[in-house]
Amino acid sequence: MTDIHDSIDRRIVKSKQALKDALIQLMKEKEFKEISITDLVRIANLNRGTFYKHYQYKEDILEEILDDVISDLIESYRDPYMHVEVLDISKLTSAAVKVFDHVYKFADFYILIVKSDKLSGFQNRICNVLKDLSLESIAEHGPHTKINPDIQASYIAYAIFGIIIEWINGGLTFSPEYMSEQLLEIVSQNKA
Repeated sequence: MTDIHDSIDRRIVKSKQALKDALIQLMKEKEFKEISITDLVRIANLNRGTFYKHYQYKEDILEEILDDVISDLIESYRDPYMHVEVLDISKLTSAAVKVFDHVYKFADFYILIVKSDKLSGFQNRICNVLKDLSLESIAEHGPHTKINPDIQASYIAYAIFGIIIEWINGGLTFSPEYMSEQLLEIVSQNKA
C-alpha cells in the first residue's frame, strides 16, 4: 500500500518538473521577460493554482533550475574524488569523470546559457562553482608552490567550461564518455 505522503510528494515533484521543463521549452522560443504564467501552465498542462502553490514568480522556477544544475554539477565534479584517498590523474578513467554526463543530462539548460547572451550571468555562476570546486581539490591535494591557487582554479574552471562550450556549439555530437576521455588526455598531456 502506497503511503499518502509518498504519492503527494511524487505529484509535487512531477508538477514542479513539468513547470521547469515548460520554462526551458519556452525560453528556447522567446525572451524570458515575455514568458507569462499562463504560457507556463499551458505548456506544463497544469492550472495557475498549482503554479502558485509552488512558486510566487517565474524567476523562482529559473532559480530552482539553476540550483538543481549546480547541485548536480557539484556531485558530478566530486564523484572521482569520493572513492579514493589520493586522486591519481594517470589512473583516472573516463567513466569516473562525470562532468560531461552532467552537462548532457541538463543539455537544454546548458544550450540556453551558452547560446543566449541574456543568460551570461548563469555562465559566470557555473564557472564560479567550478572554480570553488577546483580550489577545494587544490587545497586537498596540496597546492603547487609557485602557482597561485586562485589563478590555477580559474584556469581549470574556465578550461572545463570552454570545453563544454565547444561541445555545445558543436551540437553535442560527441558522447559524454568521449568528452571525458578528451579532458583526461589534455590533463595528462599537461602533466607530462
